[in-house]
Amino acid sequence: MENAAYVGLSRQMTLRRELDIVANNIANADTTGFKVEQLLLGEEVGERARNAFVRPGVSFVMDQGVGRDFGQGALEQTGRTLDFAIEGEGAFFALKDGAGDAYTRDGAFTLDPEGRLTTQGGAAVQGDGGEIILDPLLGQPAVAADGTITQNGQPVGRLSVVRFDSLAVLEKGGDGLYRNASNATPATANDVQIRQAMLEGSNVNPILEITNLIEIQRAYESVTRMIENTNDLSRRAVERLGRAA
Repeated sequence: MENAAYVGLSRQMTLRRELDIVANNIANADTTGFKVEQLLLGEEVGERARNAFVRPGVSFVMDQGVGRDFGQGALEQTGRTLDFAIEGEGAFFALKDGAGDAYTRDGAFTLDPEGRLTTQGGAAVQGDGGEIILDPLLGQPAVAADGTITQNGQPVGRLSVVRFDSLAVLEKGGDGLYRNASNATPATANDVQIRQAMLEGSNVNPILEITNLIEIQRAYESVTRMIENTNDLSRRAVERLGRAA
C-alpha cells in the first residue's frame, strides 16, 4: 500500500511542475517570439525487493525535462522599421553578447549609441560579416526578404539567420534567447524570409493552455484523494492487526 502512495506522490511532483509550465505559457501568451512548452514524462522503475518473484518492481512517474514547440507564431504589423520577423520555422536571428553566441526569434531590435543593431537587452545582432552598424544620417533602413539591409539605396549588411539540424541542442537562456548547448554548428537558413516592420507573436494557444490548467488541477486532486484513501486503508489494516494480536 505504501508503494501506491509513493507512486501517487511521484505523479503529484510532476503535476506541480506541469502546473508551473502551463502557467508560464499563459503568462507569455503575448511575448514576442515565445514558444509554447510542455513537460516530458517518463517511467522510472524502482529496484525490486529481495523477494523479486513475489513482488515485482514499482514504476514511478519521472520528469524528463521540458519540450518546446518551435512552430511558427502569427506575424503582426508594428510599423516600426527596426522590427523584423522570420517567416519560416526552425530558424533564428544570430546574436552575440557577453556570454557568447545566442539566438532568438524576437526581432524587436534597436540601435545603441554607436549605431550597432542590438536587441532590447543589448545583444549585438549579427550579420554575415559580423556586427551590423547603421548610420542614422542615411535615413531609415530597408530590409529585403533575404535579410539584406540597405540605407539610401546602399547595402550595409545582411542579417544572419541560422538553423540547427536538431533544435534539441538549444537551451533557454532568458530574455527570449537560446544558447547552443552542444558543439553543433548552425547553418545559414536560406529557405526563410525576413519581414520588416513586423514581429512574430507567441505560438501559445491560450484556450488550450487554460484547458490544460484545469485538467492538471483535477488530476492533482484525484491523486491526492487516492493517496488519502491508501493511507486510510493502511491505517485501518494496522488497527485490525493490532486488535487481532
